[in-house]
Amino acid sequence: MRHKDSFDTQRRNLLRLGAYGGVYGLLAPFMGGFAFAREMLAENRILVVLELSGGNDGLNTVVPFRNDDYYKLRPKLALKENTLRKIDDDYGFNTHMAGLEKLYKDGRMAIIHGVGYPQPSFSHFNSMAFWHTAAPNSGEPYGWVGRLADVLLPKGTPHAIVNVDATQSLAVRSRHHVPVVFDDPTRFSPKGSPFEAEFADSGEAQNASQSFLRDIARSAKEASAKVGEAWEKYNSSIDYGLVNLDLPKIASLIEARMPTRLYYTSFRNNAFDTHVSQSNLHSRLLTYFSDAVYAFIQDMERIGRADDVMVLVFSEFGRRAAENANLGTDHGTANVMFALGNGVKGGHFGTPSNLVELDETDNLIHTTDFRQVIASVIEDWLQYPNAQDVLNGKYDKLGIIS
Repeated sequence: MRHKDSFDTQRRNLLRLGAYGGVYGLLAPFMGGFAFAREMLAENRILVVLELSGGNDGLNTVVPFRNDDYYKLRPKLALKENTLRKIDDDYGFNTHMAGLEKLYKDGRMAIIHGVGYPQPSFSHFNSMAFWHTAAPNSGEPYGWVGRLADVLLPKGTPHAIVNVDATQSLAVRSRHHVPVVFDDPTRFSPKGSPFEAEFADSGEAQNASQSFLRDIARSAKEASAKVGEAWEKYNSSIDYGLVNLDLPKIASLIEARMPTRLYYTSFRNNAFDTHVSQSNLHSRLLTYFSDAVYAFIQDMERIGRADDVMVLVFSEFGRRAAENANLGTDHGTANVMFALGNGVKGGHFGTPSNLVELDETDNLIHTTDFRQVIASVIEDWLQYPNAQDVLNGKYDKLGIIS
């Protein structure tokens, strides 16, 4: 199935390029053929961002079972070597991560170690805001996904961003685009003032403000119709497990050829805030997460879009290196991130944080700035040439895209 779907996707892309053949023939002397093809194929590429809210414990997710210091820090919470899903000689996944183990061993998962940022916050609210904006301690009003849309896509591009949640995330807040935000696709309808429908159906606007409101209303009305229609037609045999993390909703829109390039969803409600009795709870959470992401990648294979879609996974911080007295872990710093998909270069990236050389708060010292990961995604996956336009600074890329 994977090889067939990959071939079909490539064939469709080549046919699409063929439609431009006449124009390309005229322009070829003035442009690089490979650069042109790359730009055309990049237009199909989609980024799905998945947030693990609450602060996932990276050390008990990607377990350094060869490191004795891990077991010294966590005499009761450390996962024993013989219970792990080993992915190489040094690391193993939590035993409940069967789906991600398959993706990793298939070369479709990058693990990025030691991810964080300078002067980290231990507040869920503050740290999440820093991650959402990719601008720690700055007060930046727009999210990095929103700013990415502003530079990646023309102003007014319909449905540029989709955020599946009960409320809009700061991450998708944009200066020039209005994100499509919904929770239940069967009940999704434009919300706002009672005269929005009038604006949506009205003719000439009388002034700039009225024109702005009319355009927003029309976009919302059109989006609600497209989301409802896509969800009604979606019929997948893929099993997403007990908690699907809203990924089937995203799959339905991708299958329906929604023009969206940027999707954002989350494992909600601070689920990973495991201060007390972490072991069983964390294992269940990782089961849901692993099953859902693996199923989503399978679903992309089913619809022939696996080569076009990448999933980026983060949590607002890691957990403290040592276990606490309640058999849990407290708010920490450096963590792991994941990138998944056919276009990802599988393996380990970044330098794991040293488990002995901790900071003054006895927390892990980050070795990879999370904006390095975002810069890699912006330039190498989405093929936007200058991540500085989004991140307001230059960050070394990691080579996570194949």
